[in-house]
Amino acid sequence: MASLKFVIRLVVAWLAAWCVLLVALNAIGWGERLLPWVFTLWFVGLLVALARGATHLYRVRVLAGRIDGETVSNRQRRRVEVPYPADEAFAIVEAVVRELPNVRDVGSTRGGLQVRAEIPPDLPQKQQRGRLSRLYSIVVRSTKVVATVTPGDGSSSVMYVCEPDGGAWIDWFNPDGGASLEYIETLVRATTQRLAERRNRERDDVRQSKMEKELTAAQLGLLQAQVEPHFLYNTLASAQELVRTDPARADRMLGHLIDYLRRSLPRTDGSLSTLGEELERSTAWLEIMQLRMGERLTIHVDVPAHAQNVPMPSMMLQTLVENAIKHGLEPKPGGGGVWIRAGVDGAGLSLTVADDGLGFRSDGAGTGIGLKNLRERLRLMYGSAATFSIGNNFPNGVAATITLPATGVADHA
Repeated sequence: MASLKFVIRLVVAWLAAWCVLLVALNAIGWGERLLPWVFTLWFVGLLVALARGATHLYRVRVLAGRIDGETVSNRQRRRVEVPYPADEAFAIVEAVVRELPNVRDVGSTRGGLQVRAEIPPDLPQKQQRGRLSRLYSIVVRSTKVVATVTPGDGSSSVMYVCEPDGGAWIDWFNPDGGASLEYIETLVRATTQRLAERRNRERDDVRQSKMEKELTAAQLGLLQAQVEPHFLYNTLASAQELVRTDPARADRMLGHLIDYLRRSLPRTDGSLSTLGEELERSTAWLEIMQLRMGERLTIHVDVPAHAQNVPMPSMMLQTLVENAIKHGLEPKPGGGGVWIRAGVDGAGLSLTVADDGLGFRSDGAGTGIGLKNLRERLRLMYGSAATFSIGNNFPNGVAATITLPATGVADHA
């Protein structure tokens, strides 16, 4: 029904124009001489208008999926609610208008919160020069774009207006071919997309901030656990006793303690450590424990030289080594051994700490805080690219493995 009304209105407008022309020609006495030429021009204009009308209805149906009084109009307006203050909304609107295809003469009034622009007709390649170009620009009019931002309480409202150049009465004779509807829909979609992208960035910023807070908390817990007070007190007490009975062992113990404390200083730049540095720290700690436990502890290290330059987070190897000693070997009569193995390939770094101690104990010894901290740091630093697994070692004990991604590893393999 809307398309039929549109065509009828177009035909009625041209018939009314023909009547006006007849009256004007008869009034000046030129009717008999000019009537054939005027009728020919009028009839050609009517055919062009009907062709433009058919194109208009086709594009409206393609763009909007329907034809009604709103979509068939030559002059379109849309309101978009923007959940940002007026100055931010104005910046979004100005950017959207400037990105319209073939747009020119973009003028913005920040104080008035308004953006104006003009979109000339898209001339075919063969008609960009000469008389056909001028004739085409008369038939196909430019499109005026006006965007006005209305400030609200913490939010804004944007009114987009797209309409053909010239007076509204011309619409009765020459439809715009759906250009205004196409540009208004483009503006609304572009604005909606920019708002969605901005909300996504804000959510990503919030998520990143939350992750940074979690990482800070994990790092704080790491710093607090780097030098365990009981370990320090027990080592100094053992050294004090050895000074009287075995000064040479006491000297070695203090040397290892100094080396361990020096390597446990936190990195102020937040950079990664290397497997070699972590191995030296853990070895110093194990040497101290070996001096304390004597023959009850044996140490086995199988780490290739080319793997020691591989980057990795600090204190992770130390956490696994401490768990192996405290929960597996110290409580076990007769002690046992701890193995540190590493391998590097195209997939990344694989680091395993195993022991032949008591294994997983039914009494629930150990709080699991160290391993929880380790898992959280891996998640925050590598996401799903790093893994941590822990299970039974054969025939006794526990084996824990950290796998880090190949970033920075391939150059050392």
